[in-house]
Amino acid sequence: MSEPATRDLFPGSLEMMILQTLRRQPMHGYALAETIRRGSNDLLQVEEGTLYPALLRMLKAGWVSSEWSLSARNRRVRIYRISAAGCKQLARQVSAFERMLEGFRRVMGMAQS
Repeated sequence: MSEPATRDLFPGSLEMMILQTLRRQPMHGYALAETIRRGSNDLLQVEEGTLYPALLRMLKAGWVSSEWSLSARNRRVRIYRISAAGCKQLARQVSAFERMLEGFRRVMGMAQS
């Protein structure tokens, strides 16, 4: 059996994906993880042990807020919502990501010359 591909993310990418997903609509943790998984065609899987510590860091930073609600199955869930500070942070992270991606493109282009 072959080993699964490594799914390491660069620093800040998880937060960027969470903020972008919450920008579309507020949701609970499991829905966030599933939305990211489906949106990446199963290339990215966010485990609970990674997701919830990231959400707690983001709550402390003021990038997201949360409130308790009931799910469709009548279970208590914590709904996360992006804040104004989170929108500003997302814009900074996207800008940094685009600069980094441009650097990768330039280096990879050099290799083809």
